[in-house]
Parts: sequence; C-alpha cells; structure tokens
Amino acid sequence: MNAASEALLRLLVDGQFHSGEVIGNRLKISRTAVWKKLQALSDYGLEVESVKGKGYRLLTPLEFLDKEIIVDHLGRKVKGLLSELEVLTVVDSTNSYLMSRIGHDKANGRVCFAEYQAGGRGRRGREWVSPLGNIALSLSWEFEQGAASLEGLSLAVGVGVVQALADQGVDSVQLKWPNDILVRSAKLGGILIEMTGDPTGRCQVVIGIGLNTVISPLQDVIEQPYIALSQISDDYSRNKLAASLLNHLLPIVATFSEEGFVKYRSTWESVDAYRDKKVVVISGQQRSEGVARGVNEVGALQLDIGNELSAIHGGELSLRLSDDP
Repeated sequence: MNAASEALLRLLVDGQFHSGEVIGNRLKISRTAVWKKLQALSDYGLEVESVKGKGYRLLTPLEFLDKEIIVDHLGRKVKGLLSELEVLTVVDSTNSYLMSRIGHDKANGRVCFAEYQAGGRGRRGREWVSPLGNIALSLSWEFEQGAASLEGLSLAVGVGVVQALADQGVDSVQLKWPNDILVRSAKLGGILIEMTGDPTGRCQVVIGIGLNTVISPLQDVIEQPYIALSQISDDYSRNKLAASLLNHLLPIVATFSEEGFVKYRSTWESVDAYRDKKVVVISGQQRSEGVARGVNEVGALQLDIGNELSAIHGGELSLRLSDDP
C-alpha cells in the first residue's frame, strides 16, 4: 500500500460519505486516480459503497491502530517489559517480520502489530486470512532452557487472550486445545508460536496472535465456521484491545520460565471448549478417539480412551469433535 492509498484509507475510516472531488483535492490526484485507488482497496478486504450525489464510504468504519494510544493504556510494569512497539500498515507476516529481526536485536519485549498481513500463517503451514482491520500481533522473547521449558506456553497465551477480551466486554470466549480461540463454537482467532536458536538451551520465541474483528470478502475461502468481534460486540476499541492483549501477554511470557503452565491450568480448563466431549486426534495417518478430559500440569491434552488417560502433546496434529466431518 503506497502513501496515497493509505491517505485515502485514513480519509474514509470514519464511514461517512466523501465526494470524489473532495478526495481528489485532498490527495492532489485526479478523479480517475481516485476511482482506481478505491477499487484497489478490495485487495485488502475492504468494501467501498458508491452513491451518486453523495460519494464514497467504507461499508465498515475502521479504527486504525495508534502506537501512542496503545502505550497510554499499558500498565506501568508492562511498559517496563516492552522494549519496542511497531505498528505497520502492511507486512507479509508479523511473525516473519519479528523472526527476521532476531539476531540483530534483543528478542525480549519486541512487539509488532500490522493493519494487514499479505502472507499470514497459521499452524501446520496453513494460510491465516487477515484482512485489513483485524488484529495481527506478534511478540518475541528469549528463553534459556530450550523447547522443553516452553510446553504449555500456547495454552497460557490463550488464557491471556481470553482475559484481554473479557477486559473489553467480550465474554463467553472458549479455548480449543492447543491454540484456537472460539466463540459460539466458531473460530475467533488463533495462536502460532515459532522458535529459533538452541532447542536445548537459549532460544528465541515469536508468539503470533490473530483475531477476527471484521467480516471481509477475503474470508470467503475459510473452510470452517468463523466469527468476528463485530458480530459479538459494537462497543470495543481495537486500540484498547491491543493494549489489553499486551497487559496480559507480556507478564505471562516474562514469568513463564519460572512459573510454567501449572499457574494457568485451572483457568484454561474453565474455558475448555471440548471438555468431556468425544473427540478425534489426528496425527498423519494415525487417529486416536476418546473423550477430552482437560489438560495436565504441562498442558498436554488428557484423552480418555477406554477409561485410561493418555497424554497428547502438541505438534503437527489436529483435534476435532467425533461427529465433525
């Protein structure tokens, strides 16, 4: 997105009508150029309404993320954990962006938000569709004891996301093991954790979080039920939500090496979407069926198979209800 397109978008974010003449004068471009740039906004998942005699407007008003507003809503201790905060307009992936910075800068407390991700990623190499206006957040941290000490981190992060949403009046949020965020059985968001460095020693971790805040035509390709905050609440602020996420997530990440997942276990189980339900765990060609019985002290799924509990640890696997296709 070039500077003129971003200026156009910032003019339209109020959701009000603006005439082509006014837009052209403000941006110092021709009416034809205005039309082309309006058409190009669809590439970012935005819908523009055109009404003769009134002009153009975004069908859904947009609140741009603002670094100063986010920082103003951070707690004092959280500000001390934050080493850098960036708000980007367009990026390939916030996770990829921070991963590329590791080795050049200290990992602890680097945070990146993006208005739009051109190549967002989910678990198992899947695409994460992230139209402009959603929450795309990544933060990085360094750990001293390798991958083994990080077990359960994605679940603890999920607890922090639920608490941040509750702070903004979004209730009835549930978690699906190991890293999906659900409302009304539909996917509101997800968590992706990536690691580099020594798997048995000092390593750097990037935690990515995506939340659907708007519904966009770009999401028509999603092959599972999903939901957006705009369908749940009309009284939330993207900037305040961004700050709430950092207020909860940075302390979790900063203390996880010492406290582990056990501190968050009971809270996670209280919002477990699949608790006591018949499920299938699929890993490659292997299928395990049983009843989900929560998680153990390190965050492994406890699968009840014939009245015997089996601990299922995270990895390249899929969890679904037994009656799902």
